[in-house]
Amino acid sequence: MNRRKFTGLLSIGALSASATRSFADNTATNPINIPDMEMGSNDAPVTIIEYASFTCPHCASFHKNVFPSLRKNYIDTGKVKFIYREVYFDGPGLWAALLARCGDTKKYFGISDLLYSKQREWTKGDGGVAIAQNLYKIGRIAGLDQSTMEACLQNKDVATAMVARFQETTKADNVSSTPSLILNGKNIGNMSFTDLAALIDEAMP
Repeated sequence: MNRRKFTGLLSIGALSASATRSFADNTATNPINIPDMEMGSNDAPVTIIEYASFTCPHCASFHKNVFPSLRKNYIDTGKVKFIYREVYFDGPGLWAALLARCGDTKKYFGISDLLYSKQREWTKGDGGVAIAQNLYKIGRIAGLDQSTMEACLQNKDVATAMVARFQETTKADNVSSTPSLILNGKNIGNMSFTDLAALIDEAMP
């Protein structure tokens, strides 16, 4: 892969500056839906929304030390509906999210697990070219082909819609740091599994 092909990598600053206007224009004629990524039963009595960035070390720690127990004890048992929303504080975080959403949505959480478990590896590199190469390695592990990944990472319309959605939801839920958890509409921040489990149990009908 030559350097010139990476000139299409998207800048979070440029997209943020134009997201509101561009997305408003696009939705009038060609709406782009950016769905939440969800796990668990729609009938679960408790809903947890996680706001996280793929480049955030604390988010990686949450997904290593807290999320597996949350999934095993509450999501997979039908007690919690889990919604994951991406936060983009930098270009690599946006590129990683574009990769995770690339192709079949059923692959999303598998790719996100790889992005968090290998975060220290793929975020290393001198500039966007090196980081993109690292992301492509993640994608290949997940079974994505090169041309598909390149198209995803260079899709400005989708990226603009993603940034607009991120701005809308973080403002609505008053999110300023990651990871942030919203439990049944209340921002509870970040915490250990023990403390989170206590709040979930308290919220059960």
